[in-house]
Amino acid sequence: MAFSGPGTEAAPSPPLSVRVGNPRTAITTKGRIAALSREYEAVYIFDSALEDAAIAEKLEKHHALLGTKDPITTDHWGRRQLAYKIGSKDTGYYIVARFTAEGKVLPEFERALKLDEGVIRYLISVHEHELGAPPMTEEQLAARRAREEDDEDEE
Repeated sequence: MAFSGPGTEAAPSPPLSVRVGNPRTAITTKGRIAALSREYEAVYIFDSALEDAAIAEKLEKHHALLGTKDPITTDHWGRRQLAYKIGSKDTGYYIVARFTAEGKVLPEFERALKLDEGVIRYLISVHEHELGAPPMTEEQLAARRAREEDDEDEE
């Protein structure tokens, strides 16, 4: 049962940003869609028969599709033995890249990777945080060893 009369009018509420469905887009109550950038990590396995210059050219072409202004960091692992044969190939050239991009550009980026015959496999994942503990300095290592020795002496 609703009450009506003086003093029962509701004040207009301000528009709120609410995430609905896709975590890469924020939909406001006014219906505007704002794209959110996220940090991604991609692992590529290129055909090991490709020259280094050809691999660099392909990387540049694919990374241009991302349209990011932030630098893309790449770590070249080089030619390595595959865990299992993919087609007739048993070696590949591994590259790990980290980049920031909007989610809406990923489908076209993945499509280009699928169509590229020089890319044997790829994996794109959201980069949430660094794995493992941060590197320790010599002083921190010495302090840790001293604590461990003290703990052993107490037992």
